[in-house]
Amino acid sequence: MLSKQFAAKDSVVDLIDYDYNVLTVLSRFSLPLGFGNKTIEELCEESGINTDSFLLIINFLLSGEIDAEALHRISPVDVVYFLHNSHDYYLSYKLPHIRANLCNALDDTHSDINPIIVKFFDDYTDLVRKHFSYEETVVFPYVKDMCEGRQSDYSIDVFRRSHDDEVAEKLADLKNIILRYYSTSMPFRMYDALADIYNCEEDLNSHAHIENNILIPLMTRMENNQSL
Repeated sequence: MLSKQFAAKDSVVDLIDYDYNVLTVLSRFSLPLGFGNKTIEELCEESGINTDSFLLIINFLLSGEIDAEALHRISPVDVVYFLHNSHDYYLSYKLPHIRANLCNALDDTHSDINPIIVKFFDDYTDLVRKHFSYEETVVFPYVKDMCEGRQSDYSIDVFRRSHDDEVAEKLADLKNIILRYYSTSMPFRMYDALADIYNCEEDLNSHAHIENNILIPLMTRMENNQSL
C-alpha cells in the first residue's frame, strides 16, 4: 500500500502520476478528462461530486487506511453512486473485454479444455452479476431510504454476513487451470488475458473493501443513531 494522503488542493494530474490505477476510480465518479491544472476540489465541484467522499475512497484505496474524521462527513449515497457505477463498468465493459481476450488466447489444439475454460469464466461472471443484482435491488435502495428518513426492515448486518468467498474461489479455479495445465503456441495472448484476470480480481477485492470498510460502517452508525 502507498502511504501518501491526498487533499482537496492537490493537483488531479499529480494524483494520477502518483498511481495511475486511480484512473478507474475517476471514471466511476464520471469525472471527465481534460484536467488542465485543476485541483481535486475544483474537478469534483465542477462535476457535482462530493470532494470528501472522493478523497475518502481514493486515500483508502491508496493507503488501506480510513480517515475516521472524513467518514463522519460523507453520505452513504455518494458511496452507493460510486459502487453502482462500478457495477456498470464491470458488467458492461470489463468482464466482456476479458472474455473476448480469453477466447482470443485459446489454442485450437486444446479443443477438449477450451469449452471448460470459457464455462468457468461465464460461471464466474454469473456469480458477479448475481452479487451485484442483490446490491442493486436490495442494499442500495435500503441505503437511499435510510438517508431520506424512511424506515426499513432490512439491516446492513444482513449484507455484512452475506459476503462470502464464492466469487473469489471461482476465479481462483480458473487461474489454476490455466497456469498449471494450459500450454499454448501463443503464450503472449494468454499472458495478456491472465494479467486482465488478475487485475480484475484485485479491482473487485478493492470494491469489496469499500463496501466492508466504508459503506457498512456508515450504515451501521446510521442505524444505531436512528434506534436511539
